[in-house]
This record gives sequence, C-alpha cells and structure tokens, in this order.
Amino acid sequence: MPSPSSPAPSRRSRDSSIRSTGKKDDEASVTYGSTWGDEIDNVMPSLRGRRLTAALAFVAGTGFTLFGYDQGVMSALLTANQFEKSFPQVITTGSSVGNHATLQSFVVAIYEIGCLIGALANLWVGDYLGRRKTIVLGGTIMIIGAILQTTSFSYTQLVVARIITGLGNGLNTSTVPSYHAECSPAARRGSFIMIEGSLITFGIMISYWIDFAFYWLTGSSAQWRVPIALQIVLAVVMVCGVFFLPESPRWLAKHGRNAEALAVISALEDKPYTHESVQLTFHGIREAISAESRSGRTEMSALREVFTGGRQQNFRRMFLGVVNQCFQQITGINLITYYATLLFERLGLNDVNSRIIAAANGTEYFLASLIAIFLIDRVGRRPLMLFGAIGQTITMVLLAILGSINNPATQIVSAVLLFVFNTFFAIGWLGMTWLYPAEIVGLRIRAPANAFSTASNWIFNFMVVMVTGPAFNSIGWGTYIVFACLNAFIIPVVYFFFPETAGRSLEGMSNVLSAMACYLTNALDMDVVFSGGLS
Repeated sequence: MPSPSSPAPSRRSRDSSIRSTGKKDDEASVTYGSTWGDEIDNVMPSLRGRRLTAALAFVAGTGFTLFGYDQGVMSALLTANQFEKSFPQVITTGSSVGNHATLQSFVVAIYEIGCLIGALANLWVGDYLGRRKTIVLGGTIMIIGAILQTTSFSYTQLVVARIITGLGNGLNTSTVPSYHAECSPAARRGSFIMIEGSLITFGIMISYWIDFAFYWLTGSSAQWRVPIALQIVLAVVMVCGVFFLPESPRWLAKHGRNAEALAVISALEDKPYTHESVQLTFHGIREAISAESRSGRTEMSALREVFTGGRQQNFRRMFLGVVNQCFQQITGINLITYYATLLFERLGLNDVNSRIIAAANGTEYFLASLIAIFLIDRVGRRPLMLFGAIGQTITMVLLAILGSINNPATQIVSAVLLFVFNTFFAIGWLGMTWLYPAEIVGLRIRAPANAFSTASNWIFNFMVVMVTGPAFNSIGWGTYIVFACLNAFIIPVVYFFFPETAGRSLEGMSNVLSAMACYLTNALDMDVVFSGGLS
C-alpha cells in the first residue's frame, strides 16, 4: 500500500509492490515496499539503531524528569518564608488560619485538574496531530505555564498558572509513554518505560535538593521563583529534542503513511527495510490495524470504539488501564511526594532537618526505582504489582500503629517507614502505570484509551492531594488506615483481573485479550485465565 504522498497506483502496480519470497499463499512471507525504494530513502530518519534508541530514551526521559520535577518542587516551597509572604493563604499555623489547610492543598492539587484537562484533550488531539506534535504542543504549554507561575504575585495568578502548566503536562503524560512504547522492541520495552519511571523520581529528587539549596535565600523571592522557573529548561530540551526524532511507525501505518512507517522501523532496528525482522514487524502492525478495522464498524470513531466489547475487548482493555492508573494514586504515594517536608515536620523535625530528610527520601526513592528496571522484563508485570501492593499495605498499617503511639522513638521509626513505602512503590507501581496501559490497548484505540487512563491518574491524584491536608488535620494517623485499606483492596484485583503483558508485542496483546474473552465466554476458571493459562 503506497503512502498518501504518492500518486494513486493501479491495481497492477499495487500488486507488484509486494514481492513474494517463495512461500505460497503465506502473507507473512511477502516483502513490503519493493516499489517504495526512493520514497523510503527520502524519509529515512537521520539517526539509526542505538543512536536513535538513545535519543528516544533521552527525550522521553526528559519529559518524565520534567513531570517528576513539577510534582516535587512544591513540597518544600509550601513552608518557605518568602513563599508564605507572597501567598499567605498557604500558612496553616497560627491563631487565625481559617480554612488555610484547604487552600494550601488546593494550590497544590489544582495542578492535577490542569493535567486532567490536558489528558482528556488528547482524546481529540493525540491521533490528529500525531505523537511528536502533541509532545511539542504539551511542552510549549508547560513553558508558558511555568513562566506565569514564576511571575505570580497573587494566589489567584498562581492557581491559574498551575492549571496551565498541568494542561501541558497532561498532554505529555498521555502521549510520551505510548510514543516510546510504540518505538521500542517487545523484549526491552518494559525496561525502557521503567527507566522513564525512574526519571520521574530523578526529577522529584532534583526538585527537593534545589528547594533546599534556595531555602537559604530567606530575604528574596528567588527562594521560590527560581526553583519553579528551572522546569522551563527541561521543557525546552524536550521540545527541541523531539524535532530530531521520527514519528511513531504505528501511528504512521495507521494513517496510511506506509513508506515512512517502514523507514522508521528500519532505522529503529538498524537493518535494511527488506530484512526479515523489519518486514515481520511491519506485517504485524498491518495485521493489527486490519484486524481492528474488521472488528469494528468502519464509520465508528476510535473514541466510540473504546466503549465496545466483541473480539477486540476494547472497553475491557481501556478499563484495565484506567484502573491501573487509579491504583497507583490511591496507594498514597503523593501523600509523601507532595507533602514530604510537612510530613517530616509533623514528626518533630525542624525546618532545616525536615528538608534534608525529605531530599534524602527523594534520593532513596530514585535509587529504589532502578531495581525495577532490571526486574520488569525478567519477573513480569503482575508479580511486581502484587509485591508492591502487599509491601505498601503492611507499611501503612505500621505507620498508623506508630502514629497512634506518637513518641520520639515511634517518630524515628515512622520516618524510616516513609523511606520503606517509597521503596515498595518504586519497585511495584512507579513506572508500571505508564507501561501497562500503553501495552494493553490496541493501536486503533491507543490514543483515546491512554487519554482515559491518564485522566484517571490525574483525577485520583487530585483527590489524594486535595484531601491529605484536611485529613491529617482532622483524623491524624487515621489517614494511614484509609490508605492501608486501599492498598489491601488492590491485591486481589490485580491477582484475578490483570493479564501478564511481558514479552508480547503490542499487536500480540490483541490475541491475548481475544483469547481471554473466549475463555470467559466458555465460563472457564478466571484464575486460570488471568494467572496461569495466559501468562
């Protein structure tokens, strides 16, 4: 099938563009693109092989470092004297603070509302613009939002600026994982995406240490303006880097730009486009697109198809991604990420020590996340999710018990347990929720499905961040009991309903979900389907 940029060929020329390699009636044995040679050469990416893979990882990683930096930067600023001077609404200590705990949570959590809007906007923007242009748009919006945050002189301006920044981040976080997954081989896809998860924590770690460095500028508003402004550097690097990268081959093939898709696959694998492995990858993508087109009505939009069942199990796949992202947030991780400094202050540490321990906590969080990179493709997705959820449940129970006792000794142990919680989360859930939703859905609905799953992340992120301040003010250590129950709930749901995706091509997951639907239709034991029979 020629690309749209080529003149419409005759039937004879279309037939001649596929040259048989000797296996009669075997579609998998054909060579695609025999008449596209010149066009493929013209659109061949300048980077190839390891250099291209490294560039993709760098740009995607920069996007996730920016994401992490944005999450962590407000943690220590909330109690910085110059920040409180500029925005007295966030002060929660004193005799007449009124509803300041809610206002403090609101200025932090409103960022998630912007991210939610951006993720939902990707329902329409993502497939129309393509992965690269969407990332550029998201990065540009983040730069504008960061400039507005840096120049804020009122609480209202800061709130609006954080919404705008979140809008750009929502576009990016619902696009970058799919883009990177679609450009990665199945055998290494998990480790590549988990590296991105580690870079989220790298961004959080950097933000904590930068906040601490600027904490000493007690006489200047640079104490909080510079840490917020530094995210602009990361956004600029990401936007500029995208211009050196090709578009996703799966998006190109879906939109009929087959010569470009074949050229990108050839560059990614660093092999000629006639090579067997390049041809098989391209054939798999074409087959997945064809199968998904046959399974749904051609006039149905991808957004509407998300809510259909049938052989492709589109709704089930989308819902698994939504639930996966929801679970990441209700673990309570952002209880620590956004409020680390405040949590350590509640444990009796002074301003300086609480910031040092919070920065150390972020550093340990980053180091723990590296473990998952080496385990994800060896152990699989399900075991890591279960391991994380079990460890997180136990940790939250212990935090609640120690919080009810509340003496100097238990405060020290509680501080250690916050490090332990981060370790379990980093291994089991940090990068998982950016990898799993991108793997579980089919190409035809990938953009809207990932928009929904990312929107789920931001909805529950907002809920957790918004209620944390008032919850600690109202029920104290009882907050940990709530999160212990939520973590315990995750365990059976993952065990019974989440299929394994490790080692399978993105197109191959269509067959897995179809098989699952057949098994369920025949009323086979669900534990066999989700735990053993198809893993």
